[in-house]
Amino acid sequence: MNEIMDVTDIAFPHLHIYLENVPKTVTVFGFSIAFYGLIIGMGVILGVLMAVREAKVTGQDPDIYWDFSIYAIFFCILGSRIYYVIFSWDMYKDNLLEIFNLRHGGLAIYGTVIAAFLTAGIYCRVKKLSFFRLCDTGIMGLILGQSIGRWGNFMNREAFGQYTDNLFAMRLPIAAVRPEYISPSISEHILEGTNYIQVHPTFLYESMWNVLVLCLLLAFRKRKKFQGEVALLYLGAYGFGRFFIEGLRTDQLVIGHSGIAVSQVLAGVLVLFAVFVEIVVRRRMRKAGQG
Repeated sequence: MNEIMDVTDIAFPHLHIYLENVPKTVTVFGFSIAFYGLIIGMGVILGVLMAVREAKVTGQDPDIYWDFSIYAIFFCILGSRIYYVIFSWDMYKDNLLEIFNLRHGGLAIYGTVIAAFLTAGIYCRVKKLSFFRLCDTGIMGLILGQSIGRWGNFMNREAFGQYTDNLFAMRLPIAAVRPEYISPSISEHILEGTNYIQVHPTFLYESMWNVLVLCLLLAFRKRKKFQGEVALLYLGAYGFGRFFIEGLRTDQLVIGHSGIAVSQVLAGVLVLFAVFVEIVVRRRMRKAGQG
């Protein structure tokens, strides 16, 4: 492995992977397009297709999900940005126009999740549809989109964790990352004569975890006992993994100046919520002779 990395290189030394000239953008007809946006867009498209496929498999009208996706995409992007801005207010309070600059990243997946459920609730109320059934179906697309979208963070050299020397350790040139994301722990392990940091690829951990969650949901959906149980499993399973992965990250969104990672707290709360609701509903079903 090279001791001096080019600013566009990315390496996984213990996997013997060295990627040269990994670009952040691509030029099409003279326009510069960020891979971050392209990958997020790919995740959205494949996520919608996944939800439509699931609707067909479960005997629902797929047009409902095509229609719902129009509203969901817009409000999920909006919710994702609002969540990020709220918990990164110091970055935007002196330059409010920067709030609208999505080319620099700044989307938070839990903002997407919150917006998705709120949009689903309003949509189902207006269209007189089953909220829980729609969530069970749409959640398949959401988790697939999440697993793909995380690779946008890879292209942006962001969403990484503290120093590590484990099997999946990732090396990034110092000049390629934001200085504020280089923690003291990372700095202590920068070797003399090198120009890179070595960190946890938390984007990769979460993408892999999301794929496992999707497989779990697909395997479980035919065994669910009540409408909404698949979505509930998503909240618990994704939250469980996110709780630990978030604890490794150096770019955490925190509550005020407390140093407490808001997404880690929310993940933990959703895990407890999912377990509590599952127990309560199953117990009521048994008493009603339905379990």
